[in-house]
Amino acid sequence: MDFDPDREPVEPRGAAAVILVRDRPGGEAEVFLLRRHRKAKFMAQSFVFPGGIVDPGEDDLRLTAARELFEEAGVLLAPGVDPAEFTAWRKELVANEGPPFSERLSAAGVSLDLDGLDLFAHWITPSAEKRRYSAQFFLAELPAGQTPSFDNVETVDEVWVTPAEALERRGELRLPPPQLRTLLEMREAAPGGVAALRELAAARREHVAPIVPRLLQEEGLPHGFALVLPWDPTYTTTATGAGEPLPADHPLAGGGSRFVMDADGIWDQL
Repeated sequence: MDFDPDREPVEPRGAAAVILVRDRPGGEAEVFLLRRHRKAKFMAQSFVFPGGIVDPGEDDLRLTAARELFEEAGVLLAPGVDPAEFTAWRKELVANEGPPFSERLSAAGVSLDLDGLDLFAHWITPSAEKRRYSAQFFLAELPAGQTPSFDNVETVDEVWVTPAEALERRGELRLPPPQLRTLLEMREAAPGGVAALRELAAARREHVAPIVPRLLQEEGLPHGFALVLPWDPTYTTTATGAGEPLPADHPLAGGGSRFVMDADGIWDQL
């Protein structure tokens, strides 16, 4: 975290992330999270959804999402394909070696199921931060027969948890605001399994708008600041930074409008 309210905003880099889900025995949906390396330049040591920045030539963010999921978690969104056959690909892609992901797929005759990626959210890093990303979050179900695994380069640990469990363990998992908010939004539907999360994503799809938190500096707040969401009353008054407001009755609003950090650096939503 490197907040500077006086920083000239930098242009966000395009990015995509995958909210990978599966049904656990009993039917409740659980989510896959990866812990970022402690030396990572962004969200170090936090558990996050697999994802990353757009590579040259990736005009469809779903392709970026699928590639990042394969690189960081070893999951290939191609039903009936064994990702173990492409272990060498994964190592080379992580090391930025060899041909692009799309060329490898074409040469191997592998077709990705990009339609299985449901748009769920769009987050843009606050303009007060040095590194900024415009990241679309996509919901995807773990293909049958595949087992995800961290790459031990950018990511060093993994966990499957229900949204409710993740929120209970938010301190241990060090959830960043976008992950925290997304899990809060999924918590109610998750007991209904992946099918219920798909329905939730479908209901949200046409309403997805960029969410750009602004910085609110105010006495009485933990550490003296909060990140406020576009429907917070201070968003267009005393909060600072880039971003467009959303009305309080927007379908994606509600359930809190501020993120604050405690003494241990753990985020919570108010």
